[in-house]
Amino acid sequence: MVLRKKKEMNIIQHFLEKAVLYPDKAAIIDPKYRISFKQLKSEIEETAAYFYKKGIRAGDRVLIFVPMSVELYRTVLAIFYMGATAVFLDEWVSKKRLEVCCDIADCKAFIAVSKVRILAIFSKAIRKIPIHLGTSYKGSDQKIAMYPANGEETALITFTTGSTGIPKAAKRTHAFLNEQFDALKKAVEPQVKDVDMPVLPIVLLLNLGIGCTSVIADFKASKPNKIVPKKIINQINKYQVNRLTASPFFIKVLARYLIETKQNTPTLKKVFTGGAPVFPNEASLYNEAFGDTHIRVVYGSTEAEPISSIDTKTLTNAQNKNITKGLNVGVPYGDLIEVKIIKIIEDVIELNHENDFDEMPKGNIGEIIVAGKHVLRAYFNNEAALKRNKIFIGDKVWHRTGDAGYFGDNGTLYLTGRCSSMIPTENTWIAPFLYENALQNIEGVEIGTVLKFKDKILVIIEAEAGATKEKIQEQIEGSNLHFNEIKFIPKIPRDPRHNSKVAYKVLQQQLVNS
Repeated sequence: MVLRKKKEMNIIQHFLEKAVLYPDKAAIIDPKYRISFKQLKSEIEETAAYFYKKGIRAGDRVLIFVPMSVELYRTVLAIFYMGATAVFLDEWVSKKRLEVCCDIADCKAFIAVSKVRILAIFSKAIRKIPIHLGTSYKGSDQKIAMYPANGEETALITFTTGSTGIPKAAKRTHAFLNEQFDALKKAVEPQVKDVDMPVLPIVLLLNLGIGCTSVIADFKASKPNKIVPKKIINQINKYQVNRLTASPFFIKVLARYLIETKQNTPTLKKVFTGGAPVFPNEASLYNEAFGDTHIRVVYGSTEAEPISSIDTKTLTNAQNKNITKGLNVGVPYGDLIEVKIIKIIEDVIELNHENDFDEMPKGNIGEIIVAGKHVLRAYFNNEAALKRNKIFIGDKVWHRTGDAGYFGDNGTLYLTGRCSSMIPTENTWIAPFLYENALQNIEGVEIGTVLKFKDKILVIIEAEAGATKEKIQEQIEGSNLHFNEIKFIPKIPRDPRHNSKVAYKVLQQQLVNS
């Protein structure tokens, strides 16, 4: 097989090249079994032939509902191999969300584990999909040739969390995935010799293209609160994992366990986390737990990953601990991405020239917008989202992150929260982000936030087990936070993907219903 030049290669071609270079090396180790690059390549080719026999063709959209496993990546890469589009759903997806995603994607086939296919009988949206398959791949003696996909054909559709409304279908072409592949390589600097534990699914695709080994963590992403840290630490030590890529919630669970049990992870050299804010006191917890391990917090979004990053030792220095205006997320990756801060407005933005941006002066809060080759250009079947979240100037596209922030000294980027959660006052803004950081530093607070409800500024607190509410209230009242009332609730709702960010809309609705 003749491979294209590296700069033109797509994800499946990157993998096939590595399968030739490192045939006997472990590609994926999951809690059930391990598979080599050579064996995975063979199974991908068989799976593609099986899918073809069942009626899937190049250009078809295929809804995939398979937990993070060898089966998931065999299925996704087989879809890429045959030129179809993989429509990926997270494990935590609800029936309502699943049906919304089905309506958006309009798929030809549905592939899922048996339990999900049984439950799908009760979903009208899934019953409409013509082809239903399990994760099996046997039954075809003939191989098919790899489809020669061009860069502009859609490889993968993923969905945003939908925290600000209906989930948006992120349309990732082969060219975009390749740009994201290159951007993540620069940010993570993966090595062939690495053994990574990637809890974020897209990172495992990167690993398969690099030629390093991935260990799938032994937990259910749909039940993050059920993580058994002992199992994860045992995996890290057993397989000599040297790189860990996961959400802040996952890292925090491991960190607390390591500190409580006085254990360590001697082989772990790098930790990358992202998808939710990491405040200085949480970063300090990471530093204490993982010792000399290099830990970076990466800032980005579904549509632009990565944007910037900061190491936890810098994040915990004295200057950053005394947060008064924002959370330091580091200096943007200048060779990968352009970043601007513009005035916060709700309206669609249409401009003819970049000079027309209403940019905020250094130190002033505005909306963060980004442009770059690895910044998503399009959504699938959502013209309204495209107009609201993108600014097209000629061939260039700027993505509106929906995050509020500002530039500080030396080009450092600071976050102040979601634009939609900022609370306007007479002369300025109240940034929930900053309250959340201040509240997290109060003894006994598991997580806290602030929101406006019935013309009152409420501080909402989820206390740690065994904490005294009176002591927490006393500390909050003695702080310089502006509020009208303190309210304790059993659990503050988090985002379903990372279980780390406050789900403001859900919280607001809970207050309405209480």
